Amino acid sequence: MGILTRFKDIMASNINAMLDKMEDPEKMIDQCLRNLNADLAKVKSETAGVMAQEKSCKRDLTACENDIAKMQNYAIKALEAGNEEDAKKFLAEKAKLTAKLAGLQDNYTVAADNAQKMRDMHAKLTHDIEELESRRETIKSKIAVANAQEKINKMTSDVSGANDSIASFERLEALANKKLDKAQAEAELNAQRPGSTIRDLTAKYEQNPDVDKELEALKASLGMTTAAPTPSATE
Repeated sequence: MGILTRFKDIMASNINAMLDKMEDPEKMIDQCLRNLNADLAKVKSETAGVMAQEKSCKRDLTACENDIAKMQNYAIKALEAGNEEDAKKFLAEKAKLTAKLAGLQDNYTVAADNAQKMRDMHAKLTHDIEELESRRETIKSKIAVANAQEKINKMTSDVSGANDSIASFERLEALANKKLDKAQAEAELNAQRPGSTIRDLTAKYEQNPDVDKELEALKASLGMTTAAPTPSATE
């Protein structure tokens, strides 16, 4: 029986261990369910056959036991009727049936053991399928959350790189501002230097007529007169 060769593997399998080995859980979980349901269909068919064989072996064993009891009763009745030869024949048949009984008992023991294994296997697969079915949506939801977290992590990494670029830009802008401030300061210092232009030079010798008039008016109010200029020798 081919399915029984897988009995140990199926009974030893662990649904959690199966999930842990999945490289792509979201796809593999559906495949796992398909595989388990395919196994369950085979197990159901095989279990039905093995259980039928168990019942058949049980019927043969029970029939043999009943025949042995009958031969015993017939032997007793024959003796009670004074037919010793008939009693011997019944006892001889009983001996044959008793020898047959041992083989039937062995057959039934094997069939019953196989049937129990199949029932255990069926129960195990059914439980695994029910567990996986109940956890499938939860597992897929966790996978979706994990995928979203991975995207966020990648975006965070990209934004960090962008922040570095912005920081570099800001450093360049600060350097440009520093150079501009220095250039403007030098220009201001150059503008404050006396005599630096012809305008500054001519302004040094220009007189303010308003100041001269105010000076003469102040002298007049004080009774001070301005001395007339001395004539030159040529006049």
